[in-house]
Amino acid sequence: MKRMGNPETEMFAFFEKTPVLVCIASRDGYFLKVNEAVQDKLGYTETELYASPISTFIYEEDKSLTEWERKKLLNGKPLLNFRNRYVSRNGNLVWLEWTSIYFPEKEVVFALAMDISERKELENQVEEKYKQFKSLATHFKSRIEKDRKFLALELHEELAQLAAAVKLDLDGIIDELPGMPEKLKVRMTHASAVTDLLLRTIRRISFSISPQMLDDYGLDETLRWHCNEFSLINGIPCRFKSNYNEADLSKEVQLDFFRICQEALSNVMYHAQAKKVEIDIRESDEKIQLCITDDGIGFEPMKFNKSSGLINMKERAASINGHLQVESKPRNGTRICVSIPKR
Repeated sequence: MKRMGNPETEMFAFFEKTPVLVCIASRDGYFLKVNEAVQDKLGYTETELYASPISTFIYEEDKSLTEWERKKLLNGKPLLNFRNRYVSRNGNLVWLEWTSIYFPEKEVVFALAMDISERKELENQVEEKYKQFKSLATHFKSRIEKDRKFLALELHEELAQLAAAVKLDLDGIIDELPGMPEKLKVRMTHASAVTDLLLRTIRRISFSISPQMLDDYGLDETLRWHCNEFSLINGIPCRFKSNYNEADLSKEVQLDFFRICQEALSNVMYHAQAKKVEIDIRESDEKIQLCITDDGIGFEPMKFNKSSGLINMKERAASINGHLQVESKPRNGTRICVSIPKR
């Protein structure tokens, strides 16, 4: 094992009093020189630090990643802001953030490290709070969807069946009383038509509240049907196309994709004055992207970024680790895309 010559030792003297951890290591993975900060932080003497390979002091779970980064370092790639954990003499874990460079002519590594243990503790606390918040948000979202499903079922199974029974009775009366006055027959026929319209409206509202099709047929078929319904009701052509593996999306993500489409199409219906709409789901190596595009009057996103519709879509995208992007200009239509990383 090599030992440092006088020039390196003299240079190292400048770093002796700094609170930053400074060390020089050999190519074969031993400390050659460490400043006082390294000794103070890890609790070992110089003799102890020099006697064993550096990997001896690294936390077991971080050894393989550290070795992987070290190989890249020895091949000429500087190590920047690399984080790993060391085990101090008293058994505590110390988080260190390293910046290192290898000098091949000397076969030594010069490295600086900052103790980021307090920062990591704060990060862990924030992450734990985030997980709790996300768990709570997921719980509320699931609860709302269950309530929606119950309400949709009541509408479909109770009200729709009652409306269907009324329609059957009205049609039966018209058929069984051919001699009824024409004025009464017209009113009965009108009542039957209104009941039929009521029946279709209940079913449409039931689907809007909770699309049972999503569980039975999947996202693609549900969105294709929804597009067709949107076109029939509003007279605005809506085209759906997709090129992705639906199995890559969990049921939660499929439901949120549907809700985002629902919100976007509602905005088109009430505000966009569009002549056509397109829904497209595509995948790349790293993400799956849903886009809703219309050729309507558009808007200035910065002026409407606090609208309830956009907020709802952004919150839904965030709840599935997605990113919502809105592209729009006055008189140039609107494109809303949500991208999520592949699982």
